[in-house]
Amino acid sequence: MKDEDFKNFKYRGAIHIHTSKSDGSGDIESIAKAAKKAGLSWIIITDHNHYDNEEGIYNGIYVIKGEEISPKKENHYIALGINNQIELNDNPQVYIDEVKKQKGFGFAAHPDEVIERKNTYPSIVWNKHFIPDGVEVWNWFSCWGDKLNSKNIFTLAFSYLFKHLLVSEPPQQSLRWWDELNSKKQTIVPAIGGVDAHALKIKKYVIPVTIFPYKTMFKTINNIITLNSPLAEDFKVAKEQILNAIKNGNNTIINGYISKEIPIIKVTNSLKTANCGDFINLDKNTYLNIEVNKKALIKVILNGRELYECIGKKCNLLLTEIGKYRVEILMNNKGFAYSNPIVVM
Repeated sequence: MKDEDFKNFKYRGAIHIHTSKSDGSGDIESIAKAAKKAGLSWIIITDHNHYDNEEGIYNGIYVIKGEEISPKKENHYIALGINNQIELNDNPQVYIDEVKKQKGFGFAAHPDEVIERKNTYPSIVWNKHFIPDGVEVWNWFSCWGDKLNSKNIFTLAFSYLFKHLLVSEPPQQSLRWWDELNSKKQTIVPAIGGVDAHALKIKKYVIPVTIFPYKTMFKTINNIITLNSPLAEDFKVAKEQILNAIKNGNNTIINGYISKEIPIIKVTNSLKTANCGDFINLDKNTYLNIEVNKKALIKVILNGRELYECIGKKCNLLLTEIGKYRVEILMNNKGFAYSNPIVVM
């Protein structure tokens, strides 16, 4: 494919959302309205141990359903592309395999929550003996919960009023594990970011209070998918486009609270251009191109090790090694963008 024939279409969406059918407070219609107001194109509903939501196009938003397979204490698994509800089992390998039997794929949810927290939210981690299809490397609500300090009214108020200060970057353990999984496969082990939106309602006050409304959450961790053609008007076709992009790692995770822009991250050689999740051959004119609108710290990770970093708005790095290249972009010491790998062969 020649570079002039290469087109890409980018769409912003959110993954890991709970409705009133599990432990969220909203229905599909209201959640889709919130997504539209937040500037999203698509969302994926993942209720706990529940799969009978009605997917489709609501208020112009593509609403896809999945399931968060949720044992009580650990090993939550975000199952996508399945046809029927996956039953719980004490052995995660059983439901990992069942997802694959249904021709679906899954992500280990919030795998590295802090065990000893300063609040009453229980930690739910992933047993890394079990190998998932992909990793949710950044979960906004999980990271907030790790930092939440409910020791007294002052620390609690700070945690709610200045919530975005508590979520600075993905857990480093999750990034390292993701890199380790990718080092063991020729194909890409994809990563996603999750909002883990519930819009929890507290009714003990005179006026009920909603903690982190859906619209607020949809402005935090987004997934920017890249497609070779526009999203189809037909829902079934569009659903396949979105899920295939996520499965293949054709997405970049961004913190929309830091910036609304979509960074440019691509590799070019003499013949073609590759986006996140793509494969490209190494030649003497192979460059990694990164561009943002604001001054940022840009890090290039090759096969799990930091290869290069710079401060600025652009990076054009000549590549001389084969391997899996991914990018981290930080603004004002906070994580902004984390790309899936581009494989240089």
